[in-house]
Amino acid sequence: MTLAQIETLITVIGVVLVAAALGGVAWISAGELRLRAVRRARLQPAGAGPTVSGGGFSGGIIGDQLLAGVRKLGQQSAVRDPAKVSALRNQLMQAGFYNREAAVIYLGARAVALVAATAGVILLLPLIAGGKSGMGGIALASVLAGAAILGPDQVLKARRTSREREYADGFPDLLDLLVASVEAGLSLDAGVTRVTEELGRRYPNLAVHLRFLVLELRAGKARKDAWSAFADRLGIDDARQLATMLRQAEEMGTSLGETLTVFSQDMRSKRMLRAEEKALALSAKLTVPLILFIFPCLLGALMLPAIARLMHVFAKG
Repeated sequence: MTLAQIETLITVIGVVLVAAALGGVAWISAGELRLRAVRRARLQPAGAGPTVSGGGFSGGIIGDQLLAGVRKLGQQSAVRDPAKVSALRNQLMQAGFYNREAAVIYLGARAVALVAATAGVILLLPLIAGGKSGMGGIALASVLAGAAILGPDQVLKARRTSREREYADGFPDLLDLLVASVEAGLSLDAGVTRVTEELGRRYPNLAVHLRFLVLELRAGKARKDAWSAFADRLGIDDARQLATMLRQAEEMGTSLGETLTVFSQDMRSKRMLRAEEKALALSAKLTVPLILFIFPCLLGALMLPAIARLMHVFAKG
């Protein structure tokens, strides 16, 4: 046998062994999940939930089992660093995940992603050792590892960024409606309730945080603490400034309507300044596309007729 045939045989054997190992692990895991599902279904009272029929189990039970496994992995990660869990829970709330177990599930999902990436890298080992396709296998393994390590954080960051943009766009409208409600004779708490109803269609994510604020105020939480928690959930500077302003107005006894009016005008001015800043930066951002795409096309449209005419004249000569 030649060296190439030996390498091919080793690669095939390695792939078969790895596939058999993964298949065995998947078979054992599926059997364990099925056994737990049957046991849980037997322990449930009649009509209390999904039941097993026909020797199988429903998709809801499978989802519950998978979620329970992810939650267990997340709990093991959370026990190691409780302080990190608190900060992560705040980030998840800013990204729109309000469940109390969101941090645990997120940590468990990260652990599952790392396990899946590790399994993928193991499967790629025969390809990496295959010689000619080794660089492709290394690149694919690097992509899997990077996606497992950075993917969940990037997804969370993207959701936070998109929601913070919505919060920043909707905050001046929130203040205008709040000023109108307060000047119409409503209290601040009643004004917030009215504003929440009005902003539900245009800014649904901001309205969710306002509903949380209304519930906290109705539950008897101090106004300054409720607004501070509202600002922490939004994670934008405008909300923090509003919470600070309301606390100072309450402590000093100043007019709430005049304070909100001045603050609303300030927010409108900041919004206009941000728009002007983006408009002024547009010319600088268009420089590179103009040079790379538009300028070559324009140059070709101007020069090609002259080049064609010169070629025609030289051909005749």
